[in-house]
Amino acid sequence: MKQHRVWPADSWHFNVPVSAALGVRCGDTIHVGGQVALSTTGEVRHPGDLLRQTRIAMEEVARVLAAYGATPDDMVKLVAFYVDRGDDGRAMLAEIRRHFRGPFLPVVTLIPVPYLAFDGMMVEIEGYAMRSAAGRWMPRVMAAPQGLWSWPAGTRFPHAVRCGEMIFTGAQIAVDARGQVLHPGDIVAQSEIVMENLRRVLASFDATLDDAVKFNIYYSGRGGEAEWRKAAVVRARYFREPGPAATGIPVPRLYPDGVTIQMEVMAMIATDGRRLPRRHSWPEGHWDWPIHLPYKHGLKCGSRIFVGGQVALDPRANVLAPDDLVAQTKISMENIRKVLAVFGATLDDVTKVNCFYVGGAGQETLMRSAQTRFAHYTPPGPCSTGVPLPALAIERMVTEIEVVAMAD
Repeated sequence: MKQHRVWPADSWHFNVPVSAALGVRCGDTIHVGGQVALSTTGEVRHPGDLLRQTRIAMEEVARVLAAYGATPDDMVKLVAFYVDRGDDGRAMLAEIRRHFRGPFLPVVTLIPVPYLAFDGMMVEIEGYAMRSAAGRWMPRVMAAPQGLWSWPAGTRFPHAVRCGEMIFTGAQIAVDARGQVLHPGDIVAQSEIVMENLRRVLASFDATLDDAVKFNIYYSGRGGEAEWRKAAVVRARYFREPGPAATGIPVPRLYPDGVTIQMEVMAMIATDGRRLPRRHSWPEGHWDWPIHLPYKHGLKCGSRIFVGGQVALDPRANVLAPDDLVAQTKISMENIRKVLAVFGATLDDVTKVNCFYVGGAGQETLMRSAQTRFAHYTPPGPCSTGVPLPALAIERMVTEIEVVAMAD
């Protein structure tokens, strides 16, 4: 499918010599890469100031959207990775809310992290917007099922948004309608609650978890299989095979305190409510998880392709090139290429890439990751979000890369 990639004039710059767009439009979808508070020469603006950086990042989101004749009110999904310094996220959420003028709001997912790619950088905001190929507003419906937890007063973002064939849910957590965390610290019990929340949210649109095309899991942990194995078995019971593409990422803590896991899905159903046909990808000899799970490496529904987090494992879940970021990045990119090839697509069909990598704040690790990844694309590459973390789901695994692609 034809893509339009933009880098608005006088935009911030990472000082990393890669060819990446800040936004990509394909069909009715605008993909916005991670926006940050950097200057045009690559310096962090207002170091350590979460609210000022949130304002700047949201202004950058608006600039990317404006290049396509869209505004933040066209957004259907927003994700904010922010540096957690004991804040509860309320003030940041209120600042994000201030940038939406109309009655329709996107779903929101907040991911606290210990640091971002530069010293003093506090937030990175990405998302999706939808506007018709002819430039018209696309009608949408918001859902917030009764009895579920709510965002703080004055923000009230929805739990789900439906626009065309797409359904986006915000990350669900084990919190009751009074704002109390249920089963604090118990990832297994909370996984059951969150999966039920997702089921209820999708039911608002007469959809089910069988309609999910992408499943994202963020859980509190320090890395390693023991942290997620039991909860993964709980989650897996909610999906029939073949399931959606999936990505699971550990972070040191979640918001609010006591929450150990949050999960979100994207789902697709026809505008008349029918189930849409889909194809799945599991290339011969591809890597596998340490335990059996129902997810597939890739899923294509219509023109959209979702590739779950690709890593440097072998079919028996052994880590390849342990602790070697460059080598593992090359392996992950080759795995993405293989998953796409099952659908007749290539890396040049990728519109959005998210890369999670083990490392601290600093350009050196970012540069090694970004240069290795973007060497696989024909310039200009897709829009991108890169998030450094202390550890990933399996020991000595140091990168996980997921992509969205669009191809006829």
